Amino acid sequence: MTFKKKFAAMTAAAALMTGAQAAMAEEITVAYFLEWPMPFQYAKATGMYDEALGVKVNWVSFDTGTAMSAAMAAGDVQLSVSQGIPPFVVATSAGQDLQVLDVAVSYADNDNCVVRADLEIDKDSAGELAGKKVAVPLGTAAHYGFLKQMEHFGVALDSLEIVDMAPAEGEAALSQGSVDMACGWGGALRRMFDSGNVLLTGAEKTELGILVFDGTTAPTSYVAENSDQAAAFLKVTADANAMWADEANHAKMLPVIAKDAGMSEDDAAATLATFVFPTVEAQLSQSWFGGNVQTFMKGVADVFVASGSIDAAKASYADNVNADPLSEAQ
Repeated sequence: MTFKKKFAAMTAAAALMTGAQAAMAEEITVAYFLEWPMPFQYAKATGMYDEALGVKVNWVSFDTGTAMSAAMAAGDVQLSVSQGIPPFVVATSAGQDLQVLDVAVSYADNDNCVVRADLEIDKDSAGELAGKKVAVPLGTAAHYGFLKQMEHFGVALDSLEIVDMAPAEGEAALSQGSVDMACGWGGALRRMFDSGNVLLTGAEKTELGILVFDGTTAPTSYVAENSDQAAAFLKVTADANAMWADEANHAKMLPVIAKDAGMSEDDAAATLATFVFPTVEAQLSQSWFGGNVQTFMKGVADVFVASGSIDAAKASYADNVNADPLSEAQ
């Protein structure tokens, strides 16, 4: 089954399910990633969300942002923390009614593609990738970054054998020599470095306009009927980010975050060092929700259309950005 057909099947029921997931309940379910350490996990582990929201918050881990979209379409998940913007754009382009509520994290150095070391291919010889096999988690931030990098290096997509693999699967295939390059993030990306090298650093990608950030996302219907609850959730997240911004809190927070992320403290600290958590004030500025996020989404969609990953882009993604709960949290 092609990626477009597979994703269409996952999201076809979205319009029928929106009413089911909007009803106020005594508990909600939130999606997140393992091996993706963030300050919110300190609040998660210590019960801060349950206390602030006044409901039981259930947490379910996922492997990809596309799986998060499918879970929100099915009504199984009300909020997704740190969903990649590319899978969010893929879902909304296919007709799923979702909104991004905050900038969860910016991480140009923690999402990339790694080429097998024995090929000895770097940014000066990237053209040698033609004919190679690449593991890419389709519809994700890593997929978008891969497409933009291949565009930058002038490597034709039809010259590559592209296989859809979650980051952990791609890392295993790369280490076994089953693929020549693999793309991913978090713990899987960190392990990929044992097998190869990147073509572009985070700073080099950012300079080329290849932004990498995640958002807290939710079905539009849930936000419309539970705006106060959404704002309370974002407030706890912002408070946890503010706590982490003070290095005096690291000794207390890091062990909790690492355990919740399923990582060693050293690995969690190394990953966190590559993350940026914008303040609420920064998120509400022109740099983010004031206009750049909406423009970036349109750019992502246009790249996916050009690559054949999705059929069409929306004329605008402004309706898929809702800063009201974040403003209320402020």
